[in-house]
Amino acid sequence: MGSKWGYTYTAAWQVDADPPEVKDLSLDTFRRQVKETLELLGDHLTLYQIHSATLDSGVLDDEELLEELSDLREEGIAVGLTVTGTDQADMIDRAVETGQFDSVQATWNLIERSADEALQRASDAGMRVIVKEALANGRLAGREPLPALERAARSLGTTPDAVAIAAVMGRPWADVVLSGAAAVDHLESNLGARGVALGPGVLEELEALREPPEVYWERRSGLDWT
Repeated sequence: MGSKWGYTYTAAWQVDADPPEVKDLSLDTFRRQVKETLELLGDHLTLYQIHSATLDSGVLDDEELLEELSDLREEGIAVGLTVTGTDQADMIDRAVETGQFDSVQATWNLIERSADEALQRASDAGMRVIVKEALANGRLAGREPLPALERAARSLGTTPDAVAIAAVMGRPWADVVLSGAAAVDHLESNLGARGVALGPGVLEELEALREPPEVYWERRSGLDWT
């Protein structure tokens, strides 16, 4: 079972709370949250991840924190990090350089592909790669019209979300692809990806979906969240 540390929930169950949580990747937060996590999960915890690690957070420059993460690994709990934003690739490479992480969770989808080579390097270094936002927060599942994706889905006799997830599953470095489905019918549609094979022609057509990372993350920041 995996968990993350680094955010403190502040919404008090109010959906309109602003902000609903506060990010703090300090040593004090780690010590407090790892204690809480172990109390709740005990021996079930097998992976503990830094939540939304970015270059400007400085989390990988905190030597004392890195030492305590190493101590956690020695106790048999794998240590990972999740990355976000336009500097994903650089953050992944920094994590690889430390040699102290067992896994990385990153955004990769047909629209945002900037971390591709860095994820391959992480995989080559022995890190497990977990992919989040394979559907670009719904943009690849009907949230907006995407003719190239819709054509590909029709040609393959499946759904756009299944095509998008199949594209991620086809990356040589992808070990785990998270769904994020919130309803049974969404999950069933996502699972259709298991039977989808994307040939070179389809993949070439889907190149039209790619956006520069700066554009992708700017648009992502403006999406409505529930």
